[in-house]
Amino acid sequence: MIRYVRHAKGALTVAAATAACHAVMSGGYAWARDSAAASGDTLFSGAFEFLFTTAASWALMPLLLWFGMLVLRETGNTVFVLVGGLVWVVLSGYFIDDIDRVGGHIPIPALAAYVVLGTAVAGAGPGHRPDDA
Repeated sequence: MIRYVRHAKGALTVAAATAACHAVMSGGYAWARDSAAASGDTLFSGAFEFLFTTAASWALMPLLLWFGMLVLRETGNTVFVLVGGLVWVVLSGYFIDDIDRVGGHIPIPALAAYVVLGTAVAGAGPGHRPDDA
């Protein structure tokens, strides 16, 4: 049985989480560039900020996916959270140079493909809404 409501909730969740994590990366990498410039671009200046931002984005994505589906009263989201988190690591890692430049971002088609994949995976698993009989 295709669960359209569950897919719609997944789409909403993955789109919001993607926007939040992309914003974290954009702001964090700007912070890293500013830190490097303030220290005169010495060796490893801005490295802490860069690594912290990357780790924060990678840790935040699965948490947001899990919490978003929890708020929308969906259970059984293990596959959704694991696949969404791992694919985010790959996607954001692949495009890290694109988002790390001034005014840069992950290409829109890549972000859209991520949202479509997350929407498709949202229906995986035995999940049911607690109000189902």
